Amino acid sequence: MINVLKKNIFGQSIIFKRLIIGIVGLLTHRIFSSNKFEIKGSNNLINLPESNVLFVSNHQTYFYDVIAMLHVFNSTVKGRIDTVRRPKYLISPKTNLYFIASLETMKKSLITKLLTYAGAILIKRSWRDSGESVSRNIRTEDPSKIKLALKDGWVITFPKGTTDNTKPVRKGSAYIIKDNKPLVVPVKISGFNSVFQKKGLKVINRDKKFSIEIMKPLNKNITNSSIDKITIDLENIIN
Repeated sequence: MINVLKKNIFGQSIIFKRLIIGIVGLLTHRIFSSNKFEIKGSNNLINLPESNVLFVSNHQTYFYDVIAMLHVFNSTVKGRIDTVRRPKYLISPKTNLYFIASLETMKKSLITKLLTYAGAILIKRSWRDSGESVSRNIRTEDPSKIKLALKDGWVITFPKGTTDNTKPVRKGSAYIIKDNKPLVVPVKISGFNSVFQKKGLKVINRDKKFSIEIMKPLNKNITNSSIDKITIDLENIIN
């Protein structure tokens, strides 16, 4: 019997989270099930630990990067490799899957607030706010929330913290790796900025090819490196 009152580590209703993931998945399934979308290496998701796994990815759109991972990760853990053609995986999606997102981005509209419920760990960026460069201390609760999410499951992060590929990798991801010693799995997305609206949910070109590739987990020795060395390694991986 399903416990409708069960909540996750952030006090959110698990039933409602599954409902949100299912709705978002169904609304976007058509574009991801097309032959224009290529999935590579999703077999690398098989046999990963249930917790303390950190996915590090390049970043091309505000929302569709994560939505793609929700599709691919959920399909794969249900036994479907390199395909999301059958959306049955949306009936009971993985609920201990989280993604790190900017507080300012995810509070803008009802849609973004609903997407937040799909698994966002909201952080306040110390270097940017409302499109302007800032310099402020990291909120003490942000690392704690990320640590809690890693203890519970899988976390997706975008080390550059922006869709601007010319910007450097921020040291925040290196601190996450150093402090929590997760299994680090690189993800590479390509072509999303040609297919999807960068800051919205509109599909702008259904004829372009786009892809996601799940790499093999990195050697755990990366967690023993210095913050600067981890940051350089992530820079090389992301680029």
